[in-house]
Amino acid sequence: MTQPTLPAPTNAGPDQSPAPSAVHCRPMRIEDIRRRLRDSGAKACHEQRLLRQWSQALPYEGGKRRPQDFLPQEVRALLPTLTAEMKGLATLRSVHPGDDGSERLLIDLADGQTVESVLLPRDGLCVSTQVGCAVGCVFCMTGKDGLLRQVGSAEIVAQVALARTRRPVKKVVFMGMGEPAHNLDNVMEAIDVLGTAGAIGHKSLVFSTVGDPRVFERLPQGPVKPALALSLHTTRADLRAQLLPKAPRITPDELVEMGEQYARATGYPIQYQWTLLEGINDSQEELDGIVRLLTGKYAIMNMIPFNSVEGVPYQRPSWEHAASLARQLHQRGILTKLRHSAGQDVDGGCGQLRARALGESDAPSLPLQPQPQTIRISRRNG
Repeated sequence: MTQPTLPAPTNAGPDQSPAPSAVHCRPMRIEDIRRRLRDSGAKACHEQRLLRQWSQALPYEGGKRRPQDFLPQEVRALLPTLTAEMKGLATLRSVHPGDDGSERLLIDLADGQTVESVLLPRDGLCVSTQVGCAVGCVFCMTGKDGLLRQVGSAEIVAQVALARTRRPVKKVVFMGMGEPAHNLDNVMEAIDVLGTAGAIGHKSLVFSTVGDPRVFERLPQGPVKPALALSLHTTRADLRAQLLPKAPRITPDELVEMGEQYARATGYPIQYQWTLLEGINDSQEELDGIVRLLTGKYAIMNMIPFNSVEGVPYQRPSWEHAASLARQLHQRGILTKLRHSAGQDVDGGCGQLRARALGESDAPSLPLQPQPQTIRISRRNG
């Protein structure tokens, strides 16, 4: 049987290693905030209160007790400077509302770099964990220029704090720009704060990754254990290596097995991400492979048709074909959701708003993979 041929990539970026400036740039971390508070005499309860107010976008003067009633004098003296710095970690450059109720936010970081966040329908938020990306997925624009720098844990939480000034946020998915596994310390620190001071349920924090052994080692050890989304995209190891050329060489079978262990340990089903590419990974053979891999597993298959962009050698399959695939999977016992990526109508795919701001609007793009409009394929539809 002839296997599908992957088109040669266009607009390929340079080497995906971090730029020299990225190596020396140390963005602000949560621990930096804690240390400055402790150095000024703050106790653990003071740190937690201030992190709660910040991460939940609450007023510092709010509550029954005023800061002057319980905070040490040195901490009160530090607050104006510290809170101004924290507010400046993520500032809004532009807003791009979608017809589906989503809002794509282009965000300026303190050093002038930009990232994207997406406010999703039903109180969700998709955040970025890196400026750029080193994985180099051939259908994604974020990694076009490689990894520019990491996003600090304080900058990740700042995206949530900023979004909460616009609407409630009850779920955070780490599916924006970057590969969270390549910024594990910062992402885990942000998850810890969001799952405690940030008042977000642990299952409502979703760590998305192409798959990395370090993820399966670290996530079970944290005090806050997030849900896990794994980028599968194909059941063929050779095709996956082409689609995700710089991802760890983990076969689809190995990835699903590691995911299953985490699912059983946490009680959260694994969300498997599958970007549908016409003629590449939308065949009956792939469908059979999914059934083989996921039968009996604690899993959800999320299928997201690729958002076709002029000049990119990939196309999205028809909605009828995508719906048929999802329906067949569900009929064969695989819980499957066919999704629209939020805000497609504003051409705000992952990295696209940033590229447009930098004058690169002709570059290819792939939408973020958040929790957007969902079509549930039920057995009754079969």
